[in-house]
Amino acid sequence: MARPAPARRGDFRAFRTIPTRWMDNDIYGHMNNVVHYSLFDTAVNGWLIERGVLDPKGGAQVGLVVETGCRYHAEMGFPDVVAAGLRVARLGTSSVRYEIGLFRNDEESTSAEGFFVHVYVDAATRRPSPLAPALRTALAGLLA
Repeated sequence: MARPAPARRGDFRAFRTIPTRWMDNDIYGHMNNVVHYSLFDTAVNGWLIERGVLDPKGGAQVGLVVETGCRYHAEMGFPDVVAAGLRVARLGTSSVRYEIGLFRNDEESTSAEGFFVHVYVDAATRRPSPLAPALRTALAGLLA
């Protein structure tokens, strides 16, 4: 099976800029793989909070990660600035598949691409619940 080519900036619907930190580099001189997952989480949850559809401290609903993955194309590391592109690949009744592209500085192709699936649950019972209407509307704007 052929490896997919890196995605381009035009493949994503929204972007967040995230600076790298000195501690993001590992002994090999590039960004450690675990940092990519942190950037994915920061990009998605920051976007949701900024739009007022996620209140991590007092909201009635939260998204739990049930699946995740990453494909690496090129190295990144401090002092790079990362542009995290966001899109929604699937919008279900209570779940969302987010896809995130990490772009190094001003590059047009992704250095890494990841995804994760959130299942939205009632914050108190932890049982799946349908996406809140405001959340569904916001996420529809990211559909690819």
